[in-house]
Amino acid sequence: MMFDPHILLTGVVVFLARICDVSIGTVRTIVTVQGRTGIAFTLAIFEITIWVTVAGTVINQIGDKPLLVIFYAFGYATGNVVGIIVERKLAFGTTILRIITPNAGMAIASHLRDKGQPVTLFKGEGMYGPVDVLYIACRRQDLKWILPEVQRMDPELFYVIEKVRDISKVLRPASSLVGGWRSVGKRK
Repeated sequence: MMFDPHILLTGVVVFLARICDVSIGTVRTIVTVQGRTGIAFTLAIFEITIWVTVAGTVINQIGDKPLLVIFYAFGYATGNVVGIIVERKLAFGTTILRIITPNAGMAIASHLRDKGQPVTLFKGEGMYGPVDVLYIACRRQDLKWILPEVQRMDPELFYVIEKVRDISKVLRPASSLVGGWRSVGKRK
């Protein structure tokens, strides 16, 4: 059985367009929850424009080309995965990092403070005795450099990352270690 090249081409376009609009929708939902209304508004315009175009194409041709529904469904499913991956890479938002260590609390706090990252240090009692609890409010993207550094200093530490819904302010590190395109304008 031969497939019509027009159906396959239309199916591939539908598949790719669904990946785009569902990925945008996934990121839009996350930034909406974070209260980033401007970004959410802009993403919604692109998302719905793509969706209406693709849905209209599939609905208008479903009687003659039912295979397009499969492309549509697979594009939707793939778009969810791609959207989650994109959002993780963008790392929008703020997070709370709690580090619990029996030995290296002061050293970790000093190291992070030297890099400009605010840290609050508490003394606590763990299952096996005294521990230091470090409380760090930071941008999610800063976890990319913070976690490897603190784990290098104490491979046995325990940490918890919590999402932040509201925060009065985030004190950013004086020198961000994030590279890539974000660092281009900051080079001296």
